[in-house]
Amino acid sequence: MEKNERYQEVTVKTEPVFQGKIISLQVDTIQLPNGGTATREIVRHPGAAAVLALIDGKMLVVEQYRKPMEKFQIEIPAGKLDAGEDPMVAAARELEEETGYRAGKLRPLSAFYTSPGFADEKLYLYLAEELTKGESAPDEDEFLAVDAITFEQAQHYIAEERISDAKTVLAVYAWQIYRLTGEI
Repeated sequence: MEKNERYQEVTVKTEPVFQGKIISLQVDTIQLPNGGTATREIVRHPGAAAVLALIDGKMLVVEQYRKPMEKFQIEIPAGKLDAGEDPMVAAARELEEETGYRAGKLRPLSAFYTSPGFADEKLYLYLAEELTKGESAPDEDEFLAVDAITFEQAQHYIAEERISDAKTVLAVYAWQIYRLTGEI
């Protein structure tokens, strides 16, 4: 047995609690490594794709109201994956839908779990290159403003918590590395 396998939690029972348009919630009863049991509340999410798009030394962002936080947020373009959708295809789609820009090339930067303590959402982050302007077409329930911000603005927005989501903060730090090294 590998060292970390002895700490694995084994699912004994799963109780579906909620099935929504985007997420589902379940409560799992698990067996602990010491033989005891516990419950885990788990949010299931199809995953998402996000895009760091740089144009003329600025980063494309969208500002929209985020109901869970009850405030406006500045974020990089992103959205959930459709069933069976390739994350790169989703990234290209979301960039164009939200900003009107098309990427001639997308490069994967990172993939990470957004909140592994309770959710299985995996987010794929891409760098968009060779951008061309087109027409935006946000979803019918999406109301957002598109902007291109400088690195200094991004840092300021992080300090003010106008940028406070993990994907955008990570994108800004990737951009910082790019600015310092010329590579990303």
